[in-house]
Amino acid sequence: MKSEIERIVANVKSGRTSARAEVERALAQAKERDELHCLLGVCAEQALARADRLDVRLKKGESVGRLAGVPYVAKDNFLTKVGHTTAASKMLDNFRSPIDATAIERIEAEDAIMIGKANLDAFAHGGSTENSAFGPTHNAIDKGRVAGGSSGGSAVAVASGIVPFALGSDTGGSIRQPASFNGVVGYKPTYGMISRYGVVAMASSTDTVGPITRTVRDSEIIADILAGQDQRDGTVYPRYFSQIAESPSGQRIGLIEDFIGEGVDDDVASRTNQLAQRLRESGHRVDLVKLPMARYALAIYYIVIPAELSSNMARYDGIRYGERSPEAHRLDDVYGMSRDDGLMPENKRRIMIGSYVLSSGYYDAYYLKAQQARTLLIRQLDKLFESYDFLLSPVSPTPAFKLGENTHDPLKMYLADAMTVPASLAGLPAISVPNGRSKAGLPIGVQLIAPAKADAGLLAMAKQLEADDA
Repeated sequence: MKSEIERIVANVKSGRTSARAEVERALAQAKERDELHCLLGVCAEQALARADRLDVRLKKGESVGRLAGVPYVAKDNFLTKVGHTTAASKMLDNFRSPIDATAIERIEAEDAIMIGKANLDAFAHGGSTENSAFGPTHNAIDKGRVAGGSSGGSAVAVASGIVPFALGSDTGGSIRQPASFNGVVGYKPTYGMISRYGVVAMASSTDTVGPITRTVRDSEIIADILAGQDQRDGTVYPRYFSQIAESPSGQRIGLIEDFIGEGVDDDVASRTNQLAQRLRESGHRVDLVKLPMARYALAIYYIVIPAELSSNMARYDGIRYGERSPEAHRLDDVYGMSRDDGLMPENKRRIMIGSYVLSSGYYDAYYLKAQQARTLLIRQLDKLFESYDFLLSPVSPTPAFKLGENTHDPLKMYLADAMTVPASLAGLPAISVPNGRSKAGLPIGVQLIAPAKADAGLLAMAKQLEADDA
């Protein structure tokens, strides 16, 4: 599929349109689709001023960046000097950042123009964008259904045509699942490929930054811009990403049998199996493979990640960070009441789980065992990649569910992440690509997973999946 980003850049550079016109169109579309509540705020004045400056540079014949005039939005857990950074939480309701996240710096150095901040589950704790303190985001295809999460606002902003790309974060599926629910592309890179500096931390061992786009080519463009070391983030690899011109042929692909059986929606399983057959017919080898530890992946995730999360959330106490409760007069009341007022129920649930599994007497019983099981999962994935180039599975067991359907059933809500968390726990690159629709007309995504650092090959192969769906 053709790149929407390259089309806009070509038009802006040639004078067929202007950066201002592109920004005005995006802002108008944002206003028109306001009922979806995908944006927490727009920065129209700043965006238009930036567009005007870019247009002046173009008229002078000055060189411009690879994203010249392309409007975008950033998930509101990315620190930005423009506007507020709330992480969709009352705890940070009035927070203004003195810095830009590294990802923001790199994108805007290429002359992209941010038009607003996207909604999310508060502090990225959730899988539906219903846990935002400022109200839920609605699915771009069916307003009665969830957007997915936690990067739901970013996915809907792209799917509804507001912007050609959005920045998101993915800890356990938070880019891939909402992309699947809204019929767009969501790419989670190898852990450590892209700097996370300036992104509100959730779980430090799995947090990643990535794009949500309309085409795989557009994800490739953004990945190429974002990749590379950052002195402010010691987890980032030296740059290894290099785009692949031609899609690979005759690839060995393992279809994860554990993710197409019991508990998986019939339409989701059927679309995945149909895609596997088409890949066979186009010359690829596709085998059913088993991942025995897959059945434990969700349990591992919801022990390890809350543990890390509870530590990262300790800073939001009404003193170091966060809004202070006006009713608190004693120090212990400041801590307790500020966190009680400022945090959503899902935030509190995850903090309590994390604190429990790290507590004296339970660390060995829960956290340590979960990390040992995580190691076994990683070894099983490594073993599969000795025989296969890629792994294939659905993104989620079902298409987007109805708003409020799983709100009071956390376990059912967590099951939406069952197929995405293995790649996150192992730090592997993975991408969600549209794979048709259900009988009810809801988007279905397919997930492709590659070995660590094989991001370029993953994106190249994903283009074939995309072409097959077109």
